[in-house]
Amino acid sequence: MSTLERVAAALGGVAHQSLEMRDGCPSIRVSPEDVLAVMTALRERAGFDTNVFVTAIDRYPEEPRFTVVWAFLSTTHNDRVRVYTRVAGATPRVASVTGLWPGTAYSERECFDMFGIEFEGHQGLKRLLMPKDYDHFPLRKDFPHQGIEPDRLYRQWDTRRRERSPLRSESEA
Repeated sequence: MSTLERVAAALGGVAHQSLEMRDGCPSIRVSPEDVLAVMTALRERAGFDTNVFVTAIDRYPEEPRFTVVWAFLSTTHNDRVRVYTRVAGATPRVASVTGLWPGTAYSERECFDMFGIEFEGHQGLKRLLMPKDYDHFPLRKDFPHQGIEPDRLYRQWDTRRRERSPLRSESEA
């Protein structure tokens, strides 16, 4: 039985579409509403016990704007599958899979940090790489190549850091 046949059998009627990928990796597309049901079936019935990564593709100016991508590994069957779903750009949201694969938490945080996609049900969704107060998402296609006022943002961060620091010298006090 091929990987896609095993996946189709595990999904048992949940709507999905098989995709032909250039690299040959078995892949499916599902609706955002079905993500959690599909992921549960992949883990429980198809044997995909490891989440390899979560990322996104910004298809700006298309709508739905973002494609969220998950990759899974089955150590039992020694094979992989990728799952794709499209989410709207205005409020990009999709279900978190951290309840099934706890190690996915950091990948979801990175995807949130870089693309602004919210993972509903994620218990600690916050910035991972960018400063907490950063208002932008660097991997979006509408992010300017030259960046966003880095000097102003650095000065604000440095001012707050100095105000909180217990090691301020007497001349700074």
